[in-house]
Amino acid sequence: MNRIARHALASIALLTFTASTAFAQTAAQTGTQSAAPAVACGGDLGAFLEGVKAEAVAKGVPADVADRALAGAAIDQKVLSRDRTQGVFKQTFTEFSKRTVSKSRLDLGRQKMKEYADVFARAEQEFGVPAPVITAFWAMETDFGAVQGDFNTRNALVTLAHDCRRPEMFRPQLLAAIEMVQHGDLDPATTTGAWAGEIGQVQMLPEDIIAYGVDGDGDGHVNLKKSSADAILTAAKFIQSLGFKAGQPWIQEVTVPENLPWEKTGLQAGMKASDWFALGVSPRDGNTANGNLEASLVLPQGRKGVAFLTYPNFNIYLEWNQSFIYTTSAAYFATRLAGAPAYEGGNPEPGLDDVGMKALQTKLQTLGHDVGKIDGILGSGTRAALQKEQLRLGRPADGWATLELLNAL
Repeated sequence: MNRIARHALASIALLTFTASTAFAQTAAQTGTQSAAPAVACGGDLGAFLEGVKAEAVAKGVPADVADRALAGAAIDQKVLSRDRTQGVFKQTFTEFSKRTVSKSRLDLGRQKMKEYADVFARAEQEFGVPAPVITAFWAMETDFGAVQGDFNTRNALVTLAHDCRRPEMFRPQLLAAIEMVQHGDLDPATTTGAWAGEIGQVQMLPEDIIAYGVDGDGDGHVNLKKSSADAILTAAKFIQSLGFKAGQPWIQEVTVPENLPWEKTGLQAGMKASDWFALGVSPRDGNTANGNLEASLVLPQGRKGVAFLTYPNFNIYLEWNQSFIYTTSAAYFATRLAGAPAYEGGNPEPGLDDVGMKALQTKLQTLGHDVGKIDGILGSGTRAALQKEQLRLGRPADGWATLELLNAL
């Protein structure tokens, strides 16, 4: 999922399941993007492109390359439409994970890990990222390259950079795309990808490709669309840059007792895995060797549903994509590829529908809580507010929204 929707809910896009471009539903800025207080946008397209060309040339791109990169550039109204109507993520963890972490995908993922065993071995040796982590992202982003998007990348970036909604985000990506043309790694007329400019089998933005691109097949180019070796190693280098620690876990399914300090659950720091073990939280695989690591107890569907301990490496999933359901599913997917069994779903209480969630968020807002946008999504802000109200009402503060709780409020 690239870096862009980390700032703006972008479409979890390419996926035929409503959730792909992990570098794009909640794609995020990871630091390579330059920040400008005021970025030129809008107005006559020709004048805008001349300004882009001048900036590219000032950065060292030959004028003829900039001309070639921008020749025939056009505004894509479909990109603007997609940007204005980004779908929101409202499936439960159970619904989404069962669709995305399917038997066929697991089988194909294991096949890919064998097919590219040498490349994955290099990825782990050089960047410390194991094959299951990369493979899960590869699967969820594009179904191993099968669904990469059909938007002209250059035009998508021109459109979003020219549009005045988020030019500071997309103009640097357009300039990076021009640099890719200079390197011979992007054809402005034929390169296609996601609507927000992500390219290739692991859906990365031009700035990230330049910063973290690895020529895995030795052809002198970084081609994330056609070269699986390039995609695997580039993803590994990018994941390393997000802070992945070699040899450490990322997520672990656990069982929980009936009584816990539920208000301490959720993505918050302050406890170690050993603290949770002492309270009766028990890993399903029996492995308590990581007790010294910080760990959060996450309950995607409340205390009666599936439960996971998340470790520091889980943070890279949140950097990749800020959707809690997407990231938890991707992390779970990786554990399955690493040999873990399917999770035990428990018996979660029914959650709220869209209308109910919006009513709950509105009520929480009137009670003085900052839940962000009233969007019907049980995100981190809504969960945190919910936990405070559950505590006030003397209920288990697991952050799960139910009709009973809405009625109580």
